Amino acid sequence: MLTKEKLAEDLKGALKNADQNTVGVLRFIMSAINNKEIEKRGRGDKPELSPEELMQIVMSEEKKRKDAIEMFEKGSRQDLADKEKEEMAIIQKYLPEQLTPEETKEAVTKILGQTTNKDFGLAMKEVMKELRGKADAKLINGIVKELTSK
Repeated sequence: MLTKEKLAEDLKGALKNADQNTVGVLRFIMSAINNKEIEKRGRGDKPELSPEELMQIVMSEEKKRKDAIEMFEKGSRQDLADKEKEEMAIIQKYLPEQLTPEETKEAVTKILGQTTNKDFGLAMKEVMKELRGKADAKLINGIVKELTSK
């Protein structure tokens, strides 16, 4: 389970080992966590983040890297794309193992088989409730679209 303490501990280890890539990525994640805690405090909520909220922040950072890689590759900037790939590899250490496309399709089919609703939006809501963080959202979207259009 991902915790703020684990991230802080890993950051200290990366600082001791002079691993600048890991230090940069973990500082960025810790900053995003602190910003989320400040936002919650401003709304009067408890500032502590749940493990799910921490996971959402890490997943968001991974998505930013994926988008950046795509943009850099379109712009023929492989050097920058490679740097983003290195950062994404560090981030992925903190995410649960992702399902393969076949496992994702099987899980989506199973979830949608339990519901009679063929509305895309509601189907996506049900599937994402079960598979958030376990599979790529774009892949899930494509599979749900395919299955609900039948």
